[in-house]
Amino acid sequence: MVRRLLAVLLALAACSAEAKEPVRVASKIDTEGALLGAMMIASLEARGIKTIDKLQLGPTNIVRRAIVAGEIDLYPEYTGNGAFFYGLDGDPLWKNAAAGYRKIKSLDAARGLVWLAPAPADNSWVIALRRDVAAANGLSSMVDFARWVEHGGAVKLVASAEFVESPAALPAFEQTYGFTLRASELVILAGGDTTTTMRAAAERISGIDAAMAYGTDGALAALDLVVMSDPKHAQIVYAPAPVIRRAVLDAYPEIEDALDPVFRSLDAPTLRRLNARISVEGEEPSEVARDYLRSKGFLR
Repeated sequence: MVRRLLAVLLALAACSAEAKEPVRVASKIDTEGALLGAMMIASLEARGIKTIDKLQLGPTNIVRRAIVAGEIDLYPEYTGNGAFFYGLDGDPLWKNAAAGYRKIKSLDAARGLVWLAPAPADNSWVIALRRDVAAANGLSSMVDFARWVEHGGAVKLVASAEFVESPAALPAFEQTYGFTLRASELVILAGGDTTTTMRAAAERISGIDAAMAYGTDGALAALDLVVMSDPKHAQIVYAPAPVIRRAVLDAYPEIEDALDPVFRSLDAPTLRRLNARISVEGEEPSEVARDYLRSKGFLR
């Protein structure tokens, strides 16, 4: 009788495990989103967790709405976007990586969403220069850049209209570091494609030697551009991190152990290099993701 009862209980446990729903993994429709999403899928599948691939689902508003509505279960988001999700973009705490992470983690907990460990990288707006220009003028930070500009340095920056006009972008850099770019020192594009701006700087099209970019853009390394660091934190920090529905994490608690070490290994130079393999060299995100995970011992 005891053996029969034990057999029944084991059978029920097996059925319960099999009945768990696959984890719907999504990402935004960009290079880094596809890369991080592919890492998530590979990491979960390696632990025997079935997944449904919904990568490159759409822009931020679409993916955010989907996870809040329970239409997806897991995706990579940026801590700084929490400022805009909750209308708090004027709060300076978002310019501190740890404080911004704690804030969005706390705010989203009330919506049944859990933020797992963030990457030590920042995908905020940056200004990048041709390496020869940066080296010749000793430029490595926005402090250096501001001093150079204010002392008559010959610069021509290409950027989107949003970057030039948004208080959070170029005006924030100018106010924080005490410099002003004249109209003659700007080339303003209607779109915000950083690949276009970076290539223009790298090839010195129309005398351009500086470009608007994002901190983990893959083409930065490929085009040999130097990012001006932001030591005074003019910009909101956009650290990538997995966001998962609490109910799904409760069903699969091992997901946290699977993803935390992966994201903690992704600093800015690493993400730039991996993104470049996709956006510049044309490799598939899933191949790049698996290759990286294997190289770090996360996959066998």
